[in-house]
Amino acid sequence: MAVDPYLTEETSPTSRALMALELIHDRPGVSGEALARRLGVSTRAARRYVGILREAGIPVESTSGRYGGYRVGRGFRVPPLMFSTEQALALVMAAVRGRHAVGGTGAVDDALDKIVRVLPAAVVGPVEALRQVRSPRDEPGGPDPAVASRLAQAAQDGVRVRLTYRTHPERPAREMDVDPWGVALRHDRWYLLGWSHTAEATRVLRLDRVEALADTEHRFEPPAGLEVADAVDEHLSEGWGEQVSVVVDAPPGLVACWLPRHLGRREPIDEGARTRVVASTENPDWYARQLARLEAPYVVEGPQSLKDACRRLGELVVRAAGPP
Repeated sequence: MAVDPYLTEETSPTSRALMALELIHDRPGVSGEALARRLGVSTRAARRYVGILREAGIPVESTSGRYGGYRVGRGFRVPPLMFSTEQALALVMAAVRGRHAVGGTGAVDDALDKIVRVLPAAVVGPVEALRQVRSPRDEPGGPDPAVASRLAQAAQDGVRVRLTYRTHPERPAREMDVDPWGVALRHDRWYLLGWSHTAEATRVLRLDRVEALADTEHRFEPPAGLEVADAVDEHLSEGWGEQVSVVVDAPPGLVACWLPRHLGRREPIDEGARTRVVASTENPDWYARQLARLEAPYVVEGPQSLKDACRRLGELVVRAAGPP
């Protein structure tokens, strides 16, 4: 363990003692030498901080020998939110990155306020600097956290739910009974994969369009071997207007390195020597640009609109290169 970068010569003995408690709690059996290195002090000084904890009534136990070390005794409850510097900064970065994926930023910022209030003074500055980072997508647009958690729990428990769902912002909401197979986060958007008893079909629903939900008395078993994230990606590649078929002169495993799953389903052909990518799109020009990621020859079998888009893109690239 390296010395905590926010420890300075001015750090008070109380702060070091609290950090010692955090380290002992997080790493039961930590040796005196490792504790001293992390605190940036001698082994003797580390023992002194352990003594301060014991004088405060905290049952820090120690065992000697090769595999000995310090640990907090049974029955003691460590105060909440005992974060190391690295943990605090990582948590804030994750919260800032995902702020726009939550319905409303108030809850995220309130949680960050609580974290900041319990951090050492030396860490508050870097944390506050991270909080000021903004993204063009910071406007609220994600689902209600309570909705997301309830659906994730229903999926774990195998409980059918009744949703009030809006398929489009300008269309009225409707009720539907769904077996929630799982929740997935894809491209900064939350989705529910499940079986709709209303449509009698598999559906991928956006959580930010769920206006209400309630558990039902019905139970279900999800399909055997289901990979929720993969199924969501495949579903997102379908149902978007024109059907796409592209043959790539490379095996499926290699095509997967160039085209993510949500851009199409990969089907092996010619005994796996080549791949057919099957998808759909409402924007052929956009899809043509995605196909340009391929580092092997490919042929667009359809639709004609995608062939035309690839031709336009190719002409644009050739003109950009100038005369031969």
